[in-house]
Amino acid sequence: MNVELGFEPTAAIEHLRESDAALARVIETVGPFRLQRLATSTIFAALARAIVYQQLNGKAAAAIFARFCALFPGAELSAEQVLAASEDELRGAGLSRSKLLSLRDLAAKTVSHKVPTLAEIQSMDDETIIKSLTHVRGIGRWTVEMLLIFRLGRPDVLPADDYGIRKGFALAYGHAELPARKALEEYGLRWRPYRTVASWYLWRLVEQAPLQKQ
Repeated sequence: MNVELGFEPTAAIEHLRESDAALARVIETVGPFRLQRLATSTIFAALARAIVYQQLNGKAAAAIFARFCALFPGAELSAEQVLAASEDELRGAGLSRSKLLSLRDLAAKTVSHKVPTLAEIQSMDDETIIKSLTHVRGIGRWTVEMLLIFRLGRPDVLPADDYGIRKGFALAYGHAELPARKALEEYGLRWRPYRTVASWYLWRLVEQAPLQKQ
């Protein structure tokens, strides 16, 4: 087993190739599986990053997140630091009022132990984790699915509402329209228990598509 991910990518890819010929072609096109897990040591830090990144392109989100973290030099971002910061400081980093309120709610619920710790989450199944975190303002199912994939390395997550995955599916299977959530979930049953790996390949296919047209 790959300690970094919690599952063995080679076995996952072999399963996907055997279960879906179209996805096998995507794997061949994209190349090796290179999912990188986030290194945050707390659930709070991982979710705070996710909130800042919501609905922004990568570069803009990274710039705002860097300014946000610069407010708290030293140790990794903590809930107590966010609660102690003024609204002017947080807004000055580039946060919208909505994201500021989400971060404050996340911080308050972390301090009051309404958000499980990383150690507690490790023993929880995916759906229980989703239910335990979506009571936080600004944290929906998609955000928790990103946590499951990119921080926890869970092997069987399919974010069926994600535009990139829906677009990747349409490209892979030659569909003019994006699939509905239910249709994607039903088709994705054949990828179990490695839907995370299938999702990663569909994301990468979308990234490569413009390059292939040049």
